[in-house]
Amino acid sequence: MKPAWDKLIAEWKDSTTGLVADVDCTTAGKPLCETHGVRGFPTIKYGDPSDLQKYEGGRDYDALSKFAKENLKPTCSPANLDLCDADKKTEIEALMAMSEGDLEAKVKEGEKKIEDVEKNFKDAVSKLQADYKKLQEDKEKDEKEVKDSGMGLAKAVLANKKKNKEEL
Repeated sequence: MKPAWDKLIAEWKDSTTGLVADVDCTTAGKPLCETHGVRGFPTIKYGDPSDLQKYEGGRDYDALSKFAKENLKPTCSPANLDLCDADKKTEIEALMAMSEGDLEAKVKEGEKKIEDVEKNFKDAVSKLQADYKKLQEDKEKDEKEVKDSGMGLAKAVLANKKKNKEEL
């Protein structure tokens, strides 16, 4: 992916509407990565710098370039109200009318909901993994019991009978 990413950086280096860059999350860029929830590498984020989204598309140059051309441009935001439809303008205006404290509370509430969703997901996955492990153990135990009950000998006797029958 690195050569494709480097080519994309070069393609966008003089852009006035979008930025494609590298951030080293292990050194000076670590605080930025922590702020934006970067946990694995490489991670690609895009969008408004105050609300970056995770890119989930292809990692080859063509996919990255296509996505960049379609998405790295000014979008509806408080700084670009002229790009918003009427509903988004109304929503932004309502949020702008709120106090900073109320906005911080709203953001914290949303972040808490996302944390809860993530925790519920992880808990459910852990339960599924435990259930899967138990089912796998039960299956193996039951299969062993069937085999140990004489099925192997029954197969051998059946094969021998068929063989003797064919020889007649």
